[in-house]
Amino acid sequence: MNSPVQDLKDYLAAQEKKSLLRFLTCGSVDDGKSTLIGRLLYDTKLLFEDQLSALEKDSKKHGTTGDDIDFALLVDGLEAEREQGITIDVAYRFFATDKRKFIVADTPGHEQYTRNMATGASNSELAVILIDARKGVLTQTRRHAYIASLLGIRHVVLAVNKIDLVDYSQEVFDRIVADFTAFAAQLGFASQVPIPLSARFGDNVIERSANMPWYAGSSLLEHLETVEVEAALAERPFRLPVQWVNRPNLDFRGFSGTVTSGRIRPQDPVVVAGSGRTSRIARIVTMDGDLDEAVAGQAVTLTLADEIDVSRGDILAPAAQRPEVSDQFSAHLLWMAEDEMLPGRQYLLKIGTRTLPATVTELKHKIDVNTLDHSAAKTLALNEVGYGNLSLAQPIAFDPYVENRDTGGFILIDRFNNNTVGAGMIDFGLRRATNVHWQALDVNKTVRAEAKSQKPVVLWFTGLSGSGKSTIANLVERQLVAQGQHTYLLDGDNVRHGLNRDLGFTDADRVENIRRVAEVSKLFVDSGLIVLVSFISPFRSERRMARELLQPGEFVEVFVDTPIEVCMQRDPKGLYEKAKAGQIKNFTGIDSPYERPEVPEITLATTQFEVNALAGQVMDYLRQMAVIR
Repeated sequence: MNSPVQDLKDYLAAQEKKSLLRFLTCGSVDDGKSTLIGRLLYDTKLLFEDQLSALEKDSKKHGTTGDDIDFALLVDGLEAEREQGITIDVAYRFFATDKRKFIVADTPGHEQYTRNMATGASNSELAVILIDARKGVLTQTRRHAYIASLLGIRHVVLAVNKIDLVDYSQEVFDRIVADFTAFAAQLGFASQVPIPLSARFGDNVIERSANMPWYAGSSLLEHLETVEVEAALAERPFRLPVQWVNRPNLDFRGFSGTVTSGRIRPQDPVVVAGSGRTSRIARIVTMDGDLDEAVAGQAVTLTLADEIDVSRGDILAPAAQRPEVSDQFSAHLLWMAEDEMLPGRQYLLKIGTRTLPATVTELKHKIDVNTLDHSAAKTLALNEVGYGNLSLAQPIAFDPYVENRDTGGFILIDRFNNNTVGAGMIDFGLRRATNVHWQALDVNKTVRAEAKSQKPVVLWFTGLSGSGKSTIANLVERQLVAQGQHTYLLDGDNVRHGLNRDLGFTDADRVENIRRVAEVSKLFVDSGLIVLVSFISPFRSERRMARELLQPGEFVEVFVDTPIEVCMQRDPKGLYEKAKAGQIKNFTGIDSPYERPEVPEITLATTQFEVNALAGQVMDYLRQMAVIR
C-alpha cells in the first residue's frame, strides 16, 4: 500500500499526462449556460461538501427552480448576478474526468456584455452554443456563433437545452439544428455536433437519456472527452514575444517571455523579427535550472550566442519561419465601447508585449450578425463587427490571427481613459509602404527656419464657433507679417472649400478634417513657417494627435475661451439659430460636444480683454519662447 505522499505524487503525475480542453458556453439570455456548467460539476462529483451545502442554501434564497437545486448559482458568483438571475462577467471553472482536464468559461448572454463573451472565446478551442428549445435560434445566438468563429474557434457543440419543456420533441430539435446549420454554413467550423439536453435534469449531459430514444449520439461529456481539436501550439512555428530584458549583472543578458507557440532548443537559430538580426540560442534559463527544450506555454529566459539588439516588444522566431512585419494591416474589429469607433482617431494598439499608437485608416464594411451580409459604414457602434485597415506609428511583427492568436490578436485602448475599446484579429499585412522610403534632403527644417530668422511653430487656435478664433488669429498674423515674419494661416471655413470639401460634420468627418490639417501644418512647419491654425477642433484626442506629429515646443495650443452663451449672442453667421431649429446637425455646442483643453499653452479670456490685447498676449508668448525676436 502506497503512502499518502506517494498517492498524491501518482495523482499529480496522472493529471499532467491528461490533455486539456478549453471551452466556453455561450448563446442568448436564459438559455441555461450557467446551469449546464453547474450540472457538469455536480454530476462529475467535483464539489466539496461545503460547496454543496452553500449551493442548497443559496438555491433557497436566490434559486429559480423551485425546491430543486439551482445549478446556475455555482458559477454566477457576483451578488448582482444572483439577484438579477443573469450572468454578467466571465466565470472560469476547472474540472477533470478520468480522460481529460477542462477549463470552461461561462459567458454572458446579454448583448451589452458581448465584450465579455469575446474575452472567453479568445482562449477557447471549442464553443458550446446553447439554444432554448422553446425559442430556437435568436439574434444573440447568431452573434455569439459568429464571434466564436471570428476568434478562431473551429469546433462547436449545438446544445439544444430545455428539451424537456417541449416534451423531448425530435421535430423541434431537428428544426433548430436545420436553422442553425443554414446560418453557420459560412462560418467555417471544422466540426458541429448537435445534442438535445436538459441541463436542469441532466438529460444527455453526463450520460445518454432514456427520455430521447430517437437520439443516437453521444452525451455532452462523452463528446468533450473525445473531440479532437487542432494541433497543439507546440507544433506551430516558434514565437517568443520579449516581455523584458533580464540584466541582473554585467555578465548576464537574457530575454524573458512566454513561448506562445512552437518549441526551441539550445543552438537553434533565431531571428529578431523586426530588425532581421540573427543569432543562436545559447541557454534556456529558468528558476529551476537550464532546460534542454522550451515549448508553448512555458515562461523562460533565453540567452543568445551573439550580442544583438533585442528590446521589450520584439519577437524571437525561427529564421526560416518569420512572422510578417508591417506598419499597416487589414483586420476584423469588434467594437466594445459606448463611444463609436472613428476612423482617423488615434488609439493605442496593444499586441503581445508591444503598445503603440494606431489609427483605423479605413473601415471597409461592417457585418450584419444575422445575415453575415456586409454593409458600407464609416463608424462602428458598441458590439458591432467590422473589417478595415489600420496604420501604426511603427512596424510590428505579427502573424495572421488564423495562424496564431497570440501574435495576430490585438486590443485598442482609449488614450485618455485607458479603457479597452476594441478587439481585433489581423487578416493580412498591407505592403503599401515597403517601396517608399524617406528621401534624404540637403535643405532641412533648420536651414529653412534660419533663413527666415524664426523658429517654426504651430499656433493652434481652438474654441467654439463664434468665439473669435479667426479674428484673433488674423490679427496675430498681421502683426507677425508686419515684423517681417513668414507665416501661413489655415482657417477652418477656408480649408473646407478645398482640401476638405469632401467632408461633412459627423464625428468621423471631424476627426478626418483635423487629421488632414495637422499633416498640412507639419509640412508648413518643416518649411520653416509660423503656422496659425483656426479650427473648432472639438476633440482632445485629435488636438493631441496634431501635437504629437510635431517636435516638442512646436505646437502651441491657444484656447479661445468664450462661454457658449456669448457665442450664441454673437452668432455672426446665424449658425446657432439654425442649429437650435434643427436645420444644422452635429453642431458643436448644440448637439455635438466640445472638449475644453486641459492644459493649453495660452488661454485667451475673450470676455475680459478686447481683441488687440488678446493678440498681444499671443505675441508676448512668442517672444518669451524665442519664436520671434
